Amino acid sequence: MRDKLLGLPIKDRDWVVVGATPEEMLAQGYSQVGQDFPVFLHPETKEEYALARTERKTAAGYKGFEVRAAPDVTLAQDLERRDLTINAMAMTLDGELVDPLNGSRDLQQQLLRHVSPAFVEDPVRVLRVARFATRLVPLGFKIAAETQTLLRQIVAAGEVDALVPERVWAEIERALNEPRPSIFFTTLRDCGALARILPEVDALFGVPQPEKHHPEIDTGIHTMMVLESAAKLTTDAEVRFAALCHDLGKGNTPREQWPSHHGHEERGVKLLLSLCERLRVPKNFRELALLAARYHTHCHRAAELRPGTLLKTLESLDAFRRPERLAQFLLTCEADSRGRTGYEESAYPQAARFQLAYRVATTVDIPHLVEQGHSGKALANEIHATRVRAISTALSEK
Repeated sequence: MRDKLLGLPIKDRDWVVVGATPEEMLAQGYSQVGQDFPVFLHPETKEEYALARTERKTAAGYKGFEVRAAPDVTLAQDLERRDLTINAMAMTLDGELVDPLNGSRDLQQQLLRHVSPAFVEDPVRVLRVARFATRLVPLGFKIAAETQTLLRQIVAAGEVDALVPERVWAEIERALNEPRPSIFFTTLRDCGALARILPEVDALFGVPQPEKHHPEIDTGIHTMMVLESAAKLTTDAEVRFAALCHDLGKGNTPREQWPSHHGHEERGVKLLLSLCERLRVPKNFRELALLAARYHTHCHRAAELRPGTLLKTLESLDAFRRPERLAQFLLTCEADSRGRTGYEESAYPQAARFQLAYRVATTVDIPHLVEQGHSGKALANEIHATRVRAISTALSEK
């Protein structure tokens, strides 16, 4: 309903069924998929149909609810358990708008406002508000002051600590797919949730970098700029996650070394491994982010690298077996370079240098080397040496 009134593309439809029982739904051919509460799939369209329900808080955490779905639960009661007023609207099959909580008014006023004081009972709502902010703040929306207060209360009560990793990651991934993903993380930071959910990212704010290379100075601000830059360069959520996590090591640089961050790459790898394990980040996201954390400064220094070092970096990136990984890595590094005040539209020739090294290295005729009698470790050494010479020649002719 929200997206329809905003004129946004409708990705899916959520149906609420009033006055029915699970047995009646099953008898009509629907299949039940919900375990915590009755949700059914339409026998033909496979759209989700949920029985109208109410919820009552019984314990801490987002699972601490008693759910009641019964034929006497009204649509208004079902809507009252929603998080935001703009999500608490419905339309009947006859096209009548059902809006008991004035969600349409808040849409017009561009406000993200909670439905009721019960908002504080579910910590998932912190993530959901941040995600809706990611989508709607660019359209002029803002979070209502009283809702911001409740977000802080949820965090202060320790409720977000009860969120399960899978749910946290699901919301992060969805946010990464939005056009302005940085708003998700700054919204979480504004209410204190970022320090609980992603302390490695939160620790970057307030950490200085050399102004010569980073006019924005603050590492946290830089990270958000890099994420925004990545979002402009690609819709690939893996690249965006790598951009978010590329500088985690700067968050635990000893203060006496500021604004220098020598060795932040390997420190960042350790922090990233911990983050990925804690949130159960999928393997493909984790692998690219680790490569970006470890080798992004290699890419920035491409013009200084010897042919052998260029090749060694390509091998470390597994570029010859996974060329798509090289493309992702270079996009992440370009986003890092552009994610600085005054450099937002700057060219990134380092990527072209790595691409050239990769192209000429792949021209090496490995079957010919085998025919010459090379095998085993000797063959690997000869491939490496031949590739280094090819890269050296190509760079000298450039």
